Amino acid sequence: MGNRSSWTALAGLVTSSMVTAPLWAAPPESLPAEQLDWHPWGEDRPEGAVCRGYYQMPAYRLATPAEGKVASEADDGQYGEDGETVLSGEVVLRRGETQLEAPQVRVPASRERVTAVGPLALRDRNLLVRGDAASFSLDSEAANIDQAHYVAHEQRLRGDATQLARVAEGRYQLTEASFTTCEPGSDLWRLVGNDIVLDQQSGFGTARHARLEVGKVPVFYWPWVRFPIDERRQTGFLWPTLGTSGDGLDYAQPFYWNIAPNQDATITPRVISDRGLLLGGEYRYLLPSDAGTIEGAYIADDRRAGDEASTDSSLENGDARWYLDYRHAGRVDKRTRYQLRYGAASDGRYFDDFGQTFGDTDTQNMARLAQVEYRGDTWRLEGKAQGYQVLDDPLDENDKPFYRLPSLTAQARWEQDVGFYEEWNANATYFWRDIEGDEQGFYDFRDQQRQVPLREAANGARFQLTPAVGWRADTTWGFLEPRLQLHHTNYELDYGDRRTERDESLTRTLPVASVDAGLVFERDLDVGGDAYRQTLEPRLNYAYVPARDQSEFPDFDTSELAFSWNQLWSPYRFSGGDRVGDLNRLSYGVKSRFLEDSSGRERLSFGLGQAAYFEDRHVDMQGDSDTLPEDRDDRYRATRQRSPWVTQLDWRIDDHWRTRWEWLYDDRKSRTESTGFDVQYRADAGHVLNLGYRWQLEGFEPAEDIEDTRTYNLEEFSASFAYKAMNRLDLIGGVRYDNTNDRMLEQLAGVQWNDCCYGLQLVWREWIDDEDTANTIEDDTTDRGLFLRFVFKGLGGVGGESGNYFEAAVPGYRGTDLSRP
Repeated sequence: MGNRSSWTALAGLVTSSMVTAPLWAAPPESLPAEQLDWHPWGEDRPEGAVCRGYYQMPAYRLATPAEGKVASEADDGQYGEDGETVLSGEVVLRRGETQLEAPQVRVPASRERVTAVGPLALRDRNLLVRGDAASFSLDSEAANIDQAHYVAHEQRLRGDATQLARVAEGRYQLTEASFTTCEPGSDLWRLVGNDIVLDQQSGFGTARHARLEVGKVPVFYWPWVRFPIDERRQTGFLWPTLGTSGDGLDYAQPFYWNIAPNQDATITPRVISDRGLLLGGEYRYLLPSDAGTIEGAYIADDRRAGDEASTDSSLENGDARWYLDYRHAGRVDKRTRYQLRYGAASDGRYFDDFGQTFGDTDTQNMARLAQVEYRGDTWRLEGKAQGYQVLDDPLDENDKPFYRLPSLTAQARWEQDVGFYEEWNANATYFWRDIEGDEQGFYDFRDQQRQVPLREAANGARFQLTPAVGWRADTTWGFLEPRLQLHHTNYELDYGDRRTERDESLTRTLPVASVDAGLVFERDLDVGGDAYRQTLEPRLNYAYVPARDQSEFPDFDTSELAFSWNQLWSPYRFSGGDRVGDLNRLSYGVKSRFLEDSSGRERLSFGLGQAAYFEDRHVDMQGDSDTLPEDRDDRYRATRQRSPWVTQLDWRIDDHWRTRWEWLYDDRKSRTESTGFDVQYRADAGHVLNLGYRWQLEGFEPAEDIEDTRTYNLEEFSASFAYKAMNRLDLIGGVRYDNTNDRMLEQLAGVQWNDCCYGLQLVWREWIDDEDTANTIEDDTTDRGLFLRFVFKGLGGVGGESGNYFEAAVPGYRGTDLSRP
């Protein structure tokens, strides 16, 4: 399970001004770096190192003595009449892993305890303590040092104390002491307490009457605080998250519970001044063959639920609001795996109002799944129940998803050495959803009366059987693959109270035939003194699918596919199983690749292709094979004799620059239907630059609902960058601009500072939400967010995690782990 640094503040968080004088700890001044085993980096400084040096324990001055014995070395030794031994000069004593260096050491006749006069140095494995005076036992781990200065080499932490006591192996108690992971000479932050305990065995420390100083300025006070000193998980309070807005204060205080090595939980009370108290939590567990997470949140009385909602929402002030998300995955054996997922929210606006992570206000659904899967050498079997809750408020009845209750799949493939293969594909699914409407499917939404289309009005079972046979010949100079697939579909439907004369028992059987063939020509090529292997790969693909009337068939999970390079070589025009589009088409194209002869890496790939249609395409989402689409653009796409030319380019210009381009051009109407162009630069130092351009003709991407149909040509520009100004400083930014409507769709600016003992992330983001109505921009809203995260390395941090968001916003960027020096 993942590590979680934690700290505990049992009495709550108050300002340091409330601390009275007797509690004000005053540790001694720190020693210079050269006395703390600190070594500045020279020419051997590792790439990316943010610290200016490193701690290194020197070799022991004395060889390891026999077990239970003490080895010694001194310039002078005197023995008193009472049996006391006084060693002076350059005295060195060693017992086991402990070594003492001092100008004078007194050993009584009992030989039980040693006292030393400083300045002295006490060394243990990866630990150094310097002080003015000390006494320690020769029979146990006990030791006391006055005016102590300590360094833990591996943990990269240091501090000062008026007294340091070693009470057991790896356990130290410090009085009026400080603790920091900053380099010697830097006091950017430190924890100061009257009584600090560092326990290397358990990996955490505690402090009483502690204060956090930033630049020697007190900023927080805790009566008692617990903090990690290594990467192990510890029970305690995590650093709080604090936010402000024009409406008030938002304060979250997570508590982390390390239940067991394989279980943990986080409980997060969150006070939102204008809404109330929200209680969130997460429980994680890890079993030998299973793992899972349960998370959720609940607010009993949201005082602003109705104020923030739209006029059509049913939310009211004082409503209880919540969400729950359960995830579990495991395996029965090495071939059988299963998944469980259940997500739910009280309303469609929950994440808009309360969020989940930085910028995550676009959560659109909560998944629900129960799935078991078997993968054998030949057979793949799957059974699942699946659905999801759409998070819209209010929710259009026709946007409710169909649940699969259940869906059973059986697939198999057999191959022969001569190239023949056979496939078995079968699926049986029962689709269900609950629609509230009258007997004609009419319902009220946003003060309008709408109707559920007949093709989406039924619940029912669908059985699909799609076996296939084929033969594939592969050689170094080409390939040939004829393939025949039979699509048999049977429906048993139930329209409920909906008045219709449609048949409730439907059957469709039709073949899908295709022949795919290609050649590969190669030649050696020298370009600028570099050796390449160039290929020329012409390709033909013929597909035939007869037209069948599917006008009475339902639409459970189907959508029309936008034309693309992959569509040239596929016989299917729809995703899902409710439509099989008619097709009589020959695709032709050619691709050329340039491969580096030394490594075989592809430097350049260029493809050009088009499809010729021998018949019109009759079947659309309405399913009618006799009536072509009435819309002007849809009719044109269904009746044109050839597709747009599709051009693809992928060029790795060098080890840093890469560009991708796709262009769909209609040579009959002399117009571009779609194009996308991206350029990326990635430097060895970690700099990233992305530039993009996107154009799409109105209606290029098919949409089932009128609100999702874009009624304008889309033209967008985008740019993003990540610039590592130095080892410590990253600058991040990005924009996405809608040139058609002259507006910014998204803006992002961020800075990340990563120093030896602290890290800082600050991000501002502004974006437009289209409110699920792509056909109009009048109802679009603008959202903004400001995010701050501050990390005290070795102690924890204030704010949430944003690294994953940075990497998603700037493709190619690799963020820095701020928790590590």
